[in-house]
Amino acid sequence: MNIEEYRDFCLSLSGATEETPFGPDTLVFKVGGKIFALTDLQTFASFNVKCDPALAEELREQYDFVRPGFHMNKKHWNTILVGAGATVAQQRQWLTHSYQLVVASLPKAVRAELAEANSSADF
Repeated sequence: MNIEEYRDFCLSLSGATEETPFGPDTLVFKVGGKIFALTDLQTFASFNVKCDPALAEELREQYDFVRPGFHMNKKHWNTILVGAGATVAQQRQWLTHSYQLVVASLPKAVRAELAEANSSADF
């Protein structure tokens, strides 16, 4: 996955927005105002995703290209090294998992708005 595919996939998720709150070099994706993914725009050598703590540990043990979240809470975030063996399908799966974790933590009204947007996008 290259930076354009990464960006397009993140923005394809319902309600996803992009920002650069940490400066012009860090691209951040949010849903409901909460971060679900981020990367360095200059290198795109890796990206961070939120992850269920038990799954995060399992993935780190299973894959050399999955590391504890760089500059993030190591319990809840993983860093995925780009070009180090993760398939595009795996990367998309982990981005989706991160997005879903964040959505699940949002207030009920915000989750309902996202669900409504998803159902109306099916037409």
